[in-house]
Order: sequence, then C-alpha cells, then structure tokens
Amino acid sequence: MDNKKNEAEAVLMRRIERRFGKGVREYGLIEEGDVILIGLSGGKDSLALLELLARRTKIHKPAIRVVAAHVVMRNIPYQSDVEYLRHFSEERGVPFILSETEFDASTDMRKSPCFLCSWNRRKALFSVAKEQGCNKIALGHHMDDILQTLLMNITFQGAFSTMPPKLVMKKFDMTIIRPLCLVHEKDLEELSDCHQYHKQVKHCPYEQQSHRSSMKEVLAQLEAMNPEARYSLWSSMSNVQEDLLP
Repeated sequence: MDNKKNEAEAVLMRRIERRFGKGVREYGLIEEGDVILIGLSGGKDSLALLELLARRTKIHKPAIRVVAAHVVMRNIPYQSDVEYLRHFSEERGVPFILSETEFDASTDMRKSPCFLCSWNRRKALFSVAKEQGCNKIALGHHMDDILQTLLMNITFQGAFSTMPPKLVMKKFDMTIIRPLCLVHEKDLEELSDCHQYHKQVKHCPYEQQSHRSSMKEVLAQLEAMNPEARYSLWSSMSNVQEDLLP
C-alpha cells in the first residue's frame, strides 16, 4: 500500500513540476540573479509555490534567491498559524518575514472590499520586497484562478482580461510572476493532502460579495460540456481574431 501511495505521489509531483517548469519557461518568469519574494498567504497554493521555488533554488542555472512574506490584515478575522508558516519556510531554507496592515472599505465605495483588501496586501508585499532587495514577487495563482478571473472580467467588467503570468509594474520597479499559471487546482489539492499542509482559518465578512466561487462552478460546467474547455479558454487569450469582433 505504501509503495502505491509513494508511486502516486511521485507521479503527481512530476506532473506538477512539469507544468510549473513549462509555465516558467514559456513566460520567462525566472532569470539569472532574481531575488523573489513569495506572497505566502498560508493557503495550499502559496505553500506549494514556496515548496517548488525552494527546490528551484537548488538548481545552479538560473541561480535565484527566494524570501517568503506573510501579510496579516489586522481588520479581517484571520487566524494565521504564523509559527507553522515560519517553520514551513525555514525548514526549506527560505527566510520568513511577517508583515501587518489594514484597510478601510468606506474610503473608496467605487471599489469592492475584496479589491481594496487585495490591493493593500499587495502594497505591503511591495514594501517588504523593496526592503529585501527583491526584483520580483511570486503569487500562488494557478490556472483555474486565471481562467475564473477571465470569465469574471468578461461577465462583470466587460473586459477580455485576467491575471497574466508575468506583469511588469514599472511604477513600482517590480515584476509580478505567477509560476503556477499552468498548474491545475485539483493537483494542488492532491498535493496538499499528500504533504498534509495546515489550513489557515479565515472568516472574511466580504466573502459572500465575491463571485469567484460561482465562477468556479461555471468553469466546472464548461469542462463537463467539453473536457478540453480550460485549454480552449487559455488558447483564446493568444488567439484574438480582431477582424471577427465588433
């Protein structure tokens, strides 16, 4: 039984690392000398990202250095197991930094609380990245996140856009990368079970205002209609036929 379990885990890791490596190469996410700050939320995706990037630091070419940062939003009920995250990072040779911030949703009624929370977390990451001499920030968004965002933006924003694998932010002199961009969420869920990642507990008062869980169901319905739907959606982003649009 143990041999079968170990074999299944090895197959899973090879699949994840293959998709991870393909995303890194295809979108030019990692270069020689990069100092990368990992946004460690504590969820399965960011824990997997840290694990994969920590492995990548053992490779001589390209030579990179990584640091992990966990941002606590003081005004959101969120029980972070900071010691677990610190241990998880340092056990893999990755320095760990804790940062705290907050936001007031009433300051900008034009933006959703989810956007304001995300943006303030991002600003905190920018600050830590600058302090640590990082030139890139790595976030744990996977393929499902990117496709769900595409569907949300089409449906609610009237825009054909999403979270790109690589985003150069000249204003901040920083590049955002998403090395899990080609990794499937179900594989990360399986990895989380295999490696027994601890779950962080959050009780976000704005969670019901987000359409992400609904769009997750929409993506699942599309895949039920066409098992290749996710790949078609992904390809559509680089196959925009402008002549056939209004």
